Amino acid sequence: MSRAAPTGDDLVRVLSTLANPHRLRVVAALVRERNYVSRLARELGISRALLQVHLRKLETAGLVSAHLELSEDGKAMKFYEVNQFDIRLTPDAVEAAAQTLSLPESGERHDEEGSRS
Repeated sequence: MSRAAPTGDDLVRVLSTLANPHRLRVVAALVRERNYVSRLARELGISRALLQVHLRKLETAGLVSAHLELSEDGKAMKFYEVNQFDIRLTPDAVEAAAQTLSLPESGERHDEEGSRS
């Protein structure tokens, strides 16, 4: 994410994505070094399937990115790394972001985490 103030929709998406302990741990691990799914899953003590779910959500929110690389034995490996972001959460920033929120579409509801369903 850029240093420009996030829109309300961007702020909701990023905060709801980070409002999960697994995803916070994934970002923290990837800050130290880029990593591939199998090794990262072992380091975090979670299944690869669960990690993939969290990585997809982080990628959708723009917080991480993935790159395919070939290992020495020719196996394709997907490496993940953190995208730089800087979000200042102040009352004024929240007020400014709130003014840019999209209105929910008719019949759309928001769940407890702020995600649209």
